[in-house]
Amino acid sequence: MLKVLVMDGVTEEGLTPLRKEKNIEVVIGKPMNEEELVSTIGGFDALIVRSATKVTENVLNAGDRLKIVGRAGVGVDNIDIEAATRRGVLVVNAPDGNTIAATEHAIAMMLALARNIPQAAAKMREGIWDKKSFTGIELRGKVLGIIGLGRIGMAVAKRAHALEMEVIAYDPYMSPEKADTLSVELLPLEEIFKRADFITIHAPKTKDTLSLINDQAFSLMKDGVRIVNCARGGVINEAALYKAMLSGKVAGAALDVFEVEPATDSPLLKLPNFIATPHLGASTKEAQINVAIDVSKEIVDVMNGRLAKNAVNIPSISVQTLNVIGPFLSLAEKMGGFLAQLLRGRLSKLEVIYSGEIFSVDVSPITTAVIKGLLDPVLNESVNYVNAQLLAKNRGLKVLHSVNGEAMGYANLITLKVSTDLEEKCVAGTLLGKNDAHLVMIDGYRVDTIPSGHLMYVPHYDKPRIIGPVGVLIGEHDINIASMQVGRKDRGGTAIMMLSVDAPVPEETLKAISLIEGVLDVRMVSL
Repeated sequence: MLKVLVMDGVTEEGLTPLRKEKNIEVVIGKPMNEEELVSTIGGFDALIVRSATKVTENVLNAGDRLKIVGRAGVGVDNIDIEAATRRGVLVVNAPDGNTIAATEHAIAMMLALARNIPQAAAKMREGIWDKKSFTGIELRGKVLGIIGLGRIGMAVAKRAHALEMEVIAYDPYMSPEKADTLSVELLPLEEIFKRADFITIHAPKTKDTLSLINDQAFSLMKDGVRIVNCARGGVINEAALYKAMLSGKVAGAALDVFEVEPATDSPLLKLPNFIATPHLGASTKEAQINVAIDVSKEIVDVMNGRLAKNAVNIPSISVQTLNVIGPFLSLAEKMGGFLAQLLRGRLSKLEVIYSGEIFSVDVSPITTAVIKGLLDPVLNESVNYVNAQLLAKNRGLKVLHSVNGEAMGYANLITLKVSTDLEEKCVAGTLLGKNDAHLVMIDGYRVDTIPSGHLMYVPHYDKPRIIGPVGVLIGEHDINIASMQVGRKDRGGTAIMMLSVDAPVPEETLKAISLIEGVLDVRMVSL
């Protein structure tokens, strides 16, 4: 008999798939601290948690029988993923269960903004019958700009069409062909700002989207624009939003997420045309049931020898294959993440070239790791080893791989060539010594860089008085340079400088470096 421990008050209705299995016993656990869970978990094959229970390395090490941990929700911050992977424990979550809840919340926020519903309701509670102050607008015929066309963004687009809105969108990782199937016009971000009557955010918070909606963005928008954010706090610069609302540029804003939460002291709350909810996007009875059902189904599948659909870490593969490719998975993911942060434009093609006899086994999991690294920094949804290939296909990313390319004198070598609609970049990496990851080539320049921490990529002309000024500007911000090297092809031609620094270099410093005579570009990469 297989045993499943269920923690954190997961809804009983969501456990139905498990209850139906005759060979599975479901045990509802009381709240436990780490010590209590360590002493309990040894008798269980599976564990289901929400956000309260911490699945630490100690807990995982004590789970002698543990095969799978299910998170009834999306976030897995309370689960030690690396420790689970090392122990061979599959971790699954439920990224689709709250899609409808978050979608409907965004639509509700738009309607509330359009018709001033919270403000009118507040007046009624004060005993004031005020019709004149709350004349609204209709959504029909208005232009909705969606920033981010992941699962939720696409679902919002579908419902906006039903409301007879014109839908335009910005998503640098969505192919025009896929957008056409949604009847959505893909446009540059600046055009979204200029044309949209309503703007709704459905993008992840990354270094590229942090404060994406800022003073400059508001200056491009229509007077009277309305803003909705039910995605991630920080994508909208709240100080800039406050100014834009005071000036009348923004007629109204509705936020479910904030830069700092709880956000009870936000000055936005004092504005009469501002609507706020306390991060309720996924808070519906149906969503809580759905995520529990999804995780329960995953556990049933895994217990019966089938693959999980929403694995957060790598799904089970043969021990023999894992012994060969396992060390390369982290290298491949970091190489993908490295290029994701260097490239500009919409991804169109990924080519992975494997060189060396060691790659005579099935290399498809390594290719999947590359895709995960390439997409994870830019998508507002969970990218894992199961769905990475599908997400790439949905975004029109063509993926190719080949074996036995030129190894450049290394025992093993992985080379990535990635194309966008604007440029192409190439990186090669290898494992040296005791499986230590190294980047050994970037765009044809020989380097030896460890893909870890904070890296600066600075292409430049090969001439004096460049390296020194770069170091001075970084040092002025009291940031230590851990290592630096230059790769070049020909004397006096072009070269690249790779620096490893102890902290991210501020944006204003990066701009200053880009103005140094001879510097061609500068990019910050965090791995």
